[in-house]
Amino acid sequence: SSAMDLQVKLINDGFAQGYASPEKPALPPVSVWKNMGFGVTAEPIGMVYNKRLVPAAQVPRTHAALETWLRKNVGALTGRVTTFDPARSNVGYLYLSEDMAITRDTRSLLEAIAATRPVLAQTSEPMLRGVAEGRQALAYNVIGSYALERARTDPRIGVAFLKDYTIVTSRIAFIAREAAHPAAAKLFLDFLLSREGQSLLAKRSLWPVRTDVAARRLLQAQARPIRVGPQLLVNLDRVKRQRFLRDWTAILATGAKAQ
Repeated sequence: SSAMDLQVKLINDGFAQGYASPEKPALPPVSVWKNMGFGVTAEPIGMVYNKRLVPAAQVPRTHAALETWLRKNVGALTGRVTTFDPARSNVGYLYLSEDMAITRDTRSLLEAIAATRPVLAQTSEPMLRGVAEGRQALAYNVIGSYALERARTDPRIGVAFLKDYTIVTSRIAFIAREAAHPAAAKLFLDFLLSREGQSLLAKRSLWPVRTDVAARRLLQAQARPIRVGPQLLVNLDRVKRQRFLRDWTAILATGAKAQ
């Protein structure tokens, strides 16, 4: 599942069984938790843009440049920017929370996005479709694997990963505590984590978590991987979530007034 925090909650609530996979030594420490949760991908979170509306030379390459570009072109971009709605999308909430944790400048960027009266989505598909069809010029915080796969067959869209930092997320797999066929589950998990399995995932733009598999990757200084672990539970705290969403709603209101 791409909802890392929800997978960790299931593990923490006792729905997983432990397994010391023989593939574990080949995995980064951030990708394994308690021999129960295993990150099987390293997928960057990026931007998607319409190539006709946003020429490649104008595509922002950092978060600061993105904010500047949004503010400079707010009139032309009104209703033409899309992103996840954190109130309806668990992954959207996770990515914005990570943005906020990485830099305080995120609030100013979100205000610039809000000034465009963004189209808020619950899943990736309407964002990708909207940008491809030209109804939106740019989508922010899109799951890179979906975007890259779409771009392979749709020449209307481009994909960019911001160079100052790019969040990297994992799909977390675990073996259910009450698995009907635990031996088969262990073999399948081993395959997902093996060099062969990781290579097959990479062919469908699901970038491998293993570093010994040939695949496209971000620069090490650019990547901000989300650790598989209990810190993800913090985002699920009801009070914290309510506070975050109140702040998000206030940012949307402020941005709309500024526009």
